[in-house]
Formats: sequence, structure tokens, C-alpha cells
Amino acid sequence: METVKGFRDIVDEEALKREKIREFLVKKFKNYGFVPAETPVIEYEEFAKAEQSEDTISDIFRLKDKGQRALALRYEFTFQLKRLAQNKKLPYRRYQIGEVFRDEPVSANRFRQFTQCDVDVVGSTTRDEAEILKLFSEILKELKINATIYINNRKLLNEILEEQKIKPEEKLQVIREIDKLDKLSEQEVKTNLKKYGMQNLITLFKKPEAYFKKYKNYEEIQTLENYCKDYGVQVKFLPSLARGLAYYNGSIFEIKAQNIKESIAGGGSYLVNGIQSTGISFGLDRLAALAKIKAETIKAIIISIAQEKTAITLAEKLRSQGISCFIMDKISKALDYANSQKIPFAIFIGKEELKKKKFRLRDMKTGREFLLTESALAKALAGA
Repeated sequence: METVKGFRDIVDEEALKREKIREFLVKKFKNYGFVPAETPVIEYEEFAKAEQSEDTISDIFRLKDKGQRALALRYEFTFQLKRLAQNKKLPYRRYQIGEVFRDEPVSANRFRQFTQCDVDVVGSTTRDEAEILKLFSEILKELKINATIYINNRKLLNEILEEQKIKPEEKLQVIREIDKLDKLSEQEVKTNLKKYGMQNLITLFKKPEAYFKKYKNYEEIQTLENYCKDYGVQVKFLPSLARGLAYYNGSIFEIKAQNIKESIAGGGSYLVNGIQSTGISFGLDRLAALAKIKAETIKAIIISIAQEKTAITLAEKLRSQGISCFIMDKISKALDYANSQKIPFAIFIGKEELKKKKFRLRDMKTGREFLLTESALAKALAGA
């Protein structure tokens, strides 16, 4: 039976890889002083729609309960921060990992259900912005993902647009058109901007960084760059970076990797209940697709040749030492299963092994076998 379009099952090696990444992320978030939060998957539609753009609202999955209340599946975590942050001692540093839902077109790297990862600081400073970028740069390094961190500032972008005599009522729409530069061709964006008399922006955005020092709000770019330098994180100023969401009011950032058109992370600064805040959001799905790490499989399969009690005792001892394993009792079936699941070791327990008070360990990759005592077996598996 097929899954609904835009949804998928995640199993076997891919599931193991995602779990390893998730565990690493949680450890990294906690190391930076963020605390976990969990929020409902279903919210009142009115709460989910509040302060969001029409583009975002059109992507919300809507539903009704038996009481005919208008509800919605959460499409992000940011709007829920308004409730979480109430009466919290500041700064409130929270992280969250969970499922979000978007009723939007599906592509190779875009699903309707995906696992989102957020870190946010409610009551933030520019230093917090740089620290979040440092955090993500460490994630990229650990997962061996080659990517570039781009930064810009909404105040600077607004200042540039005002210099170009933009009509106030058209500002947000122009920002959304600029935000399409990584989705459409430059000429298509230029044509779209021509409707607002803003086609010259494309040429302006290509000017060197020194050109933008004439703008008052470039100072915020410099401040962020200086903090990033202190943290040892490389960032690149991109004046055309827009981030289409209306709520951003200061620094914005986006992370792009090679071999994938879509951004792998994005964020910036915004208000939560009138309090200056900042955060970054990224999908576990894209991160896992790009990560060059090996998934941790089950370490060993124990093959019991009519030696159930000994096999159970060994399995329990290995598990107590953090070595994953389980028992099967048919040799050919067990070996076939180990190969299909890429389990690296097989342990044989039969009359011969029991008589010698040792266990036969087979390296499934090389086929080599070793007769080992229980302690030597555990040491070999732990070090493999």
C-alpha cells in the first residue's frame, strides 16, 4: 500500500542514520545551553494563522474535530513560541525537534511531513545570533557537509528599498520577489521586479560589500561579522538575501550546501511577544541526505546452535556493556539476515564452543573467524 503523496516511511539504514544525527543534535543543543520543549501537533487554526503571510497560510493543513472547531496541523515551531515564552525568565533558550506539516507541492527534497529542528533565544543580542551560527557551523563540520553561511539584515534591505523610492504597500511583495532568486532565474526575478519599478535592485545587489557601508544599517552587519570572527565562524554577506517571512526585523541568515538547490537552514531575528529574539530552523531530512556519516547498525547477531541459555546469558552481558545484539537459531537464515542488514559480526555458540568455554566470532565483511573468551569477545566488539 502506497503512502499519501508527500509522506513516506523511513526505515532501516536511513532511520538509523537519522537517529544518530538526532542524538548528536540534542547533545550539541544542550552543550550550548538550550533546553528542550514539546508542543502540540494540532493547534487552533486562528492561532496558527496569526501574523503569517498569505503564502504561509495557504500551505497550512486544515482540519476539524467532532465539535466542528477549526484546527490546523503545525507547519513550524516559531509561532508556538508566543505561548511557550510567556512569563519565562529571559533569556529563554529553547530547542525543539519534531514533525511539521505543509500542504505544498512535492519535490525530490521537499515533503509534506518533515522533521524540523529549531533553536531560539527569546531576549536575544547580536552575540546570540553569532553563537547560533557557530552552533550550526559545528553541526556542518561534524556531519561533513560543505556549506556556506550567508547573512544579511532586514533593516539594511528596507533602507535600500526606501532609497529606491519603493511604495510602502509594495515593500513586502518586493522582498518576496527578491527571495525567489535561488528558485527562479535572475531574468525571471528581474521581470517580476519590473512591475514595481525595482528591476535595478539586481544590479545593485551585485556591488562589492564596501559599497553598502554608506547605509546606516550596515553597522549591524559589521557587528554580527565581528562577533562571528570572535567565534571563529565564517559568514558571507549577501545583500540580496531576503527571507520572505514578514516577521523578521533584523539579522537574517541562510545556509546553502553544494549539490542541493534548496537551503538547508535559515533564520534570523524577530519579535516574540514584543521581545527581541533570534533563531535558526532546519530540516533533519535534508541534513541526513547530505551528511557523510555512517549509520550505526546492530553490532552482532548471536547464532545459537541448541545453546539457548548460554546465548541468552551472553546477549545480556554484551547489552550491559552497550554492545547491541540479538539471537537467532538457524545458521543459514541468520547469516543471510546479517548480510542483508549489514550487521558486521556473527557469534556462533554450539557444543564445540561450549566445550572450549569460548565463542566463535565471524567478521561478516572479511569472513575471518576467531575463537575468543567472553571477555576477549566483548573487548573485540567494543573496539570494532
